[in-house]
Amino acid sequence: MLHVGNTPTTQVLREHAARWEKLHLGQVIDGDAEARAQLTLSAGPLQLDFSRQRLDAAVVSDLVALAEVCELPQAMAAMCRGDELNASEGRAVLHAALRSACCGDAVREQVQAEQQRMRRLVEDVQTGRLSNVQGQVYTDVINIGIGGSDLGPRLVVNALSGLQPAQDGLRAHFLGNPDAADLNVRLRDLDPRRCLCVIASKSFTTLETQLVARHVRSWLTAGGGDVARQCLAVTAAPDKAAEFGIAAAQTYAMWDWVGGRFSLWSSVGLSAALALGWARFEQLLAGAASMDEHFFSTPLDANLPVIWGLIGIWNRNFLRASSQVTAVYSERLADLPNWLQQLEMESNGKSVGRDGKPLPHPTSPVQWGGVGTSVQHAFFQMLHQGSEAHPVDFILPREVPGGEAHMQGQLLGNALAQAAALSHGREGVAGGYEGAHAAWRQFEGNRPSSLIWLETLDAYALGALLAAYEHRCFVQGWLWGLNSFDQFGVELGKVLARAIDAALSDTSQSWPDPLLARQAQALKS
Repeated sequence: MLHVGNTPTTQVLREHAARWEKLHLGQVIDGDAEARAQLTLSAGPLQLDFSRQRLDAAVVSDLVALAEVCELPQAMAAMCRGDELNASEGRAVLHAALRSACCGDAVREQVQAEQQRMRRLVEDVQTGRLSNVQGQVYTDVINIGIGGSDLGPRLVVNALSGLQPAQDGLRAHFLGNPDAADLNVRLRDLDPRRCLCVIASKSFTTLETQLVARHVRSWLTAGGGDVARQCLAVTAAPDKAAEFGIAAAQTYAMWDWVGGRFSLWSSVGLSAALALGWARFEQLLAGAASMDEHFFSTPLDANLPVIWGLIGIWNRNFLRASSQVTAVYSERLADLPNWLQQLEMESNGKSVGRDGKPLPHPTSPVQWGGVGTSVQHAFFQMLHQGSEAHPVDFILPREVPGGEAHMQGQLLGNALAQAAALSHGREGVAGGYEGAHAAWRQFEGNRPSSLIWLETLDAYALGALLAAYEHRCFVQGWLWGLNSFDQFGVELGKVLARAIDAALSDTSQSWPDPLLARQAQALKS
């Protein structure tokens, strides 16, 4: 199996990296700004400007050659056909089929049938045709789920709700963590008779989700709600949902060919559709579909998610960056770094290849970030003067509905200033300082970043952005030689948590390890 660590092109790229070790990014930009300005790509409502990355056209060309040697085009075609790419679990990888005309008619028919059910529900709730036992309209939707069943819908709702108030549906509340004190605060001001509850869990046995769901069920019942009428399930285990008290008519499908972190576009997005209205949920799907079309049909050297992914490979494996920062310059996108952490690190945080052998190279960098300009007054100190370079992606909506153009311009201007400062730095003596005072004020620069522009922050552009991230994740995982679509590390934690729960309630049960028996005494005190 060919991967980033063992191809003839790998050595060529190492030589490029050695060449760039002797160059300063700021000086390269100043020496030929016109050539640097060509390092941009567009796809639909997105533009990727990587002119401040520590690379040039020759590096990009050889990165594309690396992707070709590693048979990335064949892998992309296999995904689109619906081939079994998730070999460790014996499954196809079909999340693109949730929004695009790929992967075969049979799959699309399943998806469309489920989307029609979702649409009917959303429209019935919005028009009041579906109401509670007292004949009152529903006002709120509570989403109960963890991981991909929480982060994706939460991101979309928080990014888009309130931008077009006339289209908004129910107020959405996201309950993921089984923290009873927090749950009680969140539920305190809600009317249990006027809430729909969406419980999203593929297995319908995830411990955290079950704890929260039972807590909310008790709250509903105590407050005069009707569990059978108000609770909806999104699951691949309808029998388990039925045991909880949710009938088949209230249950929406999940499929084993969609991983949780890629499932926003499925019935997992039901809470988002109820909060935003079906028209905007369709726009979200349409934006993602436009990026799918671009990804599957565009040559590698002009393919935005591919080049974006290859830049990450370059930074991680050739320039030795240990992390990737995402700075979003819109409060509405505050949840994007959290969503990215799951997408990237759950998908590619692995050290064993698709062939079952240990991988000889680093894989997923640590993903982290926050909202600008707030982060400029937090961790940007380290980005500018810390001992390591951490590549930064600046996410920049040119327009946010409901905002003011001049303030948005000033906000984005801050991001451009940070990118320039990272690349160019500043001499400590520039301010007339000497000695230690100059050293303290020295900015080395030579630190890479990219600008990702959105034409406007709407459902279509957001769908395109999230789909681009999904494809970028796949590109990197494929070149690292791993399977981006299993998550056995997550499952181990679930197994141990269940064993601890069993040992706490039954003294005859053995502990997973001897130290746990002592540590768990704190849970009994």
